Amino acid sequence: MVDANFYHKKENVTLADVAEVTSAVLQNADKKNEKIADIATMASARAEDICFFYDRKSKEKAAEMKAKACVTTADLAQFVPQGVIPLICENPKLAFIALNEYMYAEHKPQSGIDSSAKIADSAKIGKGCFIGAYAVIGENVEIGDNCVIEPHVVINHNCKIGSNCRIASGASVSYAIIGNDCYIYSGARIGHDGFGFQFMNGQHHRIPQLGRVIIGNDVEIGANACIDRGALDDTVIADGCRIDNLVQIAHNDKLGRGCVIVAQVGIAGSCTLGDFVVLGGQVGLADHLNIGSGAQIAAQSGVMRDVDAGAVVMGSPCVPFKDFMRQVAFLQKNSKK
Repeated sequence: MVDANFYHKKENVTLADVAEVTSAVLQNADKKNEKIADIATMASARAEDICFFYDRKSKEKAAEMKAKACVTTADLAQFVPQGVIPLICENPKLAFIALNEYMYAEHKPQSGIDSSAKIADSAKIGKGCFIGAYAVIGENVEIGDNCVIEPHVVINHNCKIGSNCRIASGASVSYAIIGNDCYIYSGARIGHDGFGFQFMNGQHHRIPQLGRVIIGNDVEIGANACIDRGALDDTVIADGCRIDNLVQIAHNDKLGRGCVIVAQVGIAGSCTLGDFVVLGGQVGLADHLNIGSGAQIAAQSGVMRDVDAGAVVMGSPCVPFKDFMRQVAFLQKNSKK
């Protein structure tokens, strides 16, 4: 069950509302004015709740559901128990997202600037923004309309933030230009020095990092993720990327549109990822690699060479997925001898 103390909940939602929001067909039209109390899983749904059923593997759990209504597909509706009102749609997963967004909204503070925030006189703050306690906004910073800058955020000089962005508590932004509709989660570090050193005369000498971080529109950057600015070229995160918690993206990396980077990934410097690349958890990329569009790299893989567009690879060093499974089968078979 959703704890409504943490979210704004829409009340008096009827099955007719659900059908409209989820593009579903209500099988029992005379039940359209029935109200639902909450969204729940099949296992936890109570008599006034609604649940979602989208996987045939869960048909035994479906048989035990006690919800008032269930959103499912035409193929799976046969497994919904008598007494539970079915709503039929093509994609219950998308319907689940749509109903969640309709019924619940995250808390968004009212616009205004906390008296403890430190904002440079030369900074430009758009309309309808919220600036939280002890936030620091540097010289010549530009922030668009309707942004939320949570407590203890630091935005350093000359950074530009688009409209409808949210930067969560404790994050810091330097040497960066960020587009619209971005969400940077707590503790993220954007634009700090890339890890560049030259060994000379028995010492590691720091190489100046003179580039920027360029982040497109509709990008999410998870908690405690780090994105380093470039050495000379920029580090670029294109539109629609989703970057999980605890990810390291090094200097001069370039991510194409819609990439998904899962937790604890480390991408070394000067790598280029095409559009819609997926990196599973704890993947490591060596430097100066090219990963083609649509490639998928499985969790804990080590990537030492370029990956072709559309390839699915796994292992360390990574190989095509089928080759990896053959290696596993060979080892299992021969280790028993």
